[in-house]
Amino acid sequence: MDTLLALPTRPARARLRAPQIVKRLDAFLHEHLDEPIQMAQLCDITGVSERSLRNACHAVCGTSPKRYLTRRRLEAVRLALAKARPGEDTVTRIATEFGFFELGRFAGMYSSVFGERPSDTLRSGDGANMC
Repeated sequence: MDTLLALPTRPARARLRAPQIVKRLDAFLHEHLDEPIQMAQLCDITGVSERSLRNACHAVCGTSPKRYLTRRRLEAVRLALAKARPGEDTVTRIATEFGFFELGRFAGMYSSVFGERPSDTLRSGDGANMC
């Protein structure tokens, strides 16, 4: 008597394209930039493996998910600094609010990306020059 064992079947995952994956990533990051974020969490949110997430970020953004997250956080800090009130808000408070705790490293990255010091952005208070 030959019987076939019924193997449990998993529903097939819909194959997501790189732009769809990054769109899901962006939607999540938009709401959670001020929170600690782990790679496993990003994989869960986007519904793909770490390898697929890395491939999608490289294909769409030209960088790794971690660097993309850092760039998005830097952009959020820049926007917050531009909207902040000098004398009432500080670079330190805003930077740490977005997860930058090594302030010297943060200032170096910020200057490298935006061509000015974070304190200059805070003093200018002009969000009109935002990228």
